[in-house]
Amino acid sequence: MKAVSSARSISFRILLKVQAGGYASDLLRQETAALDTRDAALAETLVFGCLRYQSQLDFLIAHFSGRPQLKLDLEVRIALRMGIFQLRYLDRIPAHAAVAESVELVKAAHKRSAAPFVNAVLRKVNREPARWPDRATELSIPLWLLERWDRHFGRDVATGIAQAALSEPEVYTNPITGRQQDIGAQSIVPLLEIEPGMTVLDLCAAPGNKTAQALAAGGRVTAADRYLRRLAEVPTQAARVVLDASEPLPFSSLFDRILIDAPCSGTGTLARNPEIKWRLQPSDLPVFQARQRKMIERALPHLRSGGRLIYATCALEEEENQGVVTGFAVSETHTRIPGQDSGDGFFAAVIK
Repeated sequence: MKAVSSARSISFRILLKVQAGGYASDLLRQETAALDTRDAALAETLVFGCLRYQSQLDFLIAHFSGRPQLKLDLEVRIALRMGIFQLRYLDRIPAHAAVAESVELVKAAHKRSAAPFVNAVLRKVNREPARWPDRATELSIPLWLLERWDRHFGRDVATGIAQAALSEPEVYTNPITGRQQDIGAQSIVPLLEIEPGMTVLDLCAAPGNKTAQALAAGGRVTAADRYLRRLAEVPTQAARVVLDASEPLPFSSLFDRILIDAPCSGTGTLARNPEIKWRLQPSDLPVFQARQRKMIERALPHLRSGGRLIYATCALEEEENQGVVTGFAVSETHTRIPGQDSGDGFFAAVIK
């Protein structure tokens, strides 16, 4: 069997793991650590590219195979996605390498009988403009998600959100903390209006970027998260507590400021977490909402009179944002929308 490059082999393995529930960013960080810079960059490009453009790639598989209702084993489909992505979406990738190594990946995955089919399909791939069957395929977004954005934001904004999710996100560094942090995420902690010496409770604190901001503002921070391993990157200057923020909180004292950066669908982060758009289901949103609202209810009794609580998500969905804070003493809300604002999408509500 011919050798497959480390970058393509690792990309194939990661895409299979993502399909099984893994997260691309975490897997890439783990599996490319030993690669040289060039191979690591190619692996990242292949993984994120195949996930961002998955709907287009699946249409092109059907188009070049001439079989619209084609049913394929997952290993075969992923190898074809990788091959087509290299042949149509990337420059300076030798066509023979993209084809031959995709075939070898199928063989190595014990799908040898599909190897001639993969070879035949990839040899038909060209760069002629595609006639996409619908807008959702062209934007590579699930139809249900696009339709709800159309209703909530309007067609033009919805299109911009989907297009932003196809782009490689810009890398930002917080100039105050020195940590790599999305520009949208950087906008949340300032809403707390922390003054030096204030006590701050940072619920759902991992990975600690917002904790670092609160510390830099002079806050005396207690950082909490559900699992000990998730607190590993939280600054050690903060008191760290393992807890479930949707359960009764164990604190006997009150806090001047509370931040709830709530677990959410993450639909504002699709450029950096493209697997979310293929994984999320409409039925997930009420589940998120119930847990998010419970977190506010648990936190408010621990807020000092005259204090300030920020509820934030990196979601675009109304159920997780306005729908969660309805009924609380909200003084202001802030929204960032991909395609309109730089960085990820965010929602924040100030509750006093």
